[in-house]
Amino acid sequence: MATREQPPQSPPPVQRLQVRYCKRGRARFTSHRDVARALERALRRADIPMAYSSGFNPHPRISYAGASATGAATEADYLELGLARSCDPGWVRDAMSAALPEGIDVLEVVERGIGEPSLTDRLEASTWQIAVAGPSHDVARRAVAAALAAASLPVERLTKNGVRQFDARPAVLALEAPEAGTILATLRQEVPLVRPDDVVQALGRVEPDFVLASAALYARLDQGLYRDGRIVSPFEKP
Repeated sequence: MATREQPPQSPPPVQRLQVRYCKRGRARFTSHRDVARALERALRRADIPMAYSSGFNPHPRISYAGASATGAATEADYLELGLARSCDPGWVRDAMSAALPEGIDVLEVVERGIGEPSLTDRLEASTWQIAVAGPSHDVARRAVAAALAAASLPVERLTKNGVRQFDARPAVLALEAPEAGTILATLRQEVPLVRPDDVVQALGRVEPDFVLASAALYARLDQGLYRDGRIVSPFEKP
């Protein structure tokens, strides 16, 4: 039986760029798959010289890290590009932004140096802004205090295998209610991944008066390393 001829191998990327992008306004309701499609179309329209994978169905070398969920706005989602030739990071940022639809924008592009860790290794935690309607500021502050004082914060999540219960407390690095209608939560990104909606559920469990009048809205403000009580950008040099 004849063997299928192997396709030629694509050359490795000449340059690797790391990209921070945002999802704002109505674009928050766009799924990660649709955001990825929009970004890939923007790369083609901007004529960014992408490197491609090898095989029978080559794909542009794009890897996503820490993407936000559908319904969540973000100021700090990340991806990495492999390019076939070197380009100025500022030009790539401007060219991509000009080709993207309203609500999705490229904020920052940096070159990944040889030997530097991947983005995934530098995305340890996120800070989320949670907009909550209903609870007064006093109720929200009581809920936050009770959550921080709790030894554990059991929450439930519906999965394809049924309802799963887990403790959200180890992932909560910081929690506050700076003003009425707003909760700020800094969460460590570990397994299982604790999401901002888990935090809202936990607040309702520790404070019965913490009842929402409508669905909460979530926005990721920052994502990166967690050092000395703050989020450090993955682009920040040690």
